[in-house]
Amino acid sequence: MQKNTDPTENITRQLADAMRSNHEPTLQKLYTDNYYKIEKYILNNNGTEEETKDIYQEAFIIVWRNVQLDKFTPGNESEVAGYLFNVAKFKWIDHLRSNHFKKIVHIEYEEGPLEIIEETINAADSNKLLMVRNKYKQLGSTCKRVLTDFYFHEKSLKAIAAHFNWTEATARNNKYRCLQQLRTLLKT
Repeated sequence: MQKNTDPTENITRQLADAMRSNHEPTLQKLYTDNYYKIEKYILNNNGTEEETKDIYQEAFIIVWRNVQLDKFTPGNESEVAGYLFNVAKFKWIDHLRSNHFKKIVHIEYEEGPLEIIEETINAADSNKLLMVRNKYKQLGSTCKRVLTDFYFHEKSLKAIAAHFNWTEATARNNKYRCLQQLRTLLKT
């Protein structure tokens, strides 16, 4: 009696076996066929060519290693491509969130410069931050102090209320009012 073998099962096994046995032409084809899609993604998301090469190399090794350890069994090349893209995408997001990619932004405040750390994702975010900084300068000194203390110095409403001799409810209302003023300025 002959076994009824599914041809797609054979292809799946062949691709996985080729990756497990480090079949150089298969690995080379997978590597080169998928590089440009990931390169485009990273370059469009504020990356450099050098960063692209590093991220892609790490992602490819992860995918290859997961095939070796039977954590991932590709059904076809497009499954490998999708998995590789997702691994590279998440590696890139991790890179963007890392301290290497953060920049220090200075905001002038009556008591001296205030440094805040802001994650930079793309040029549009930098423009938004610049606009917020400019509009922030237009707020009154009390609003600047309330928002700075609450958001940047991470002071509690209770501490802010004590500084201004307010009740905690007044501090909450004033923080909200100041935030609304800033939003209104940003809309104009």
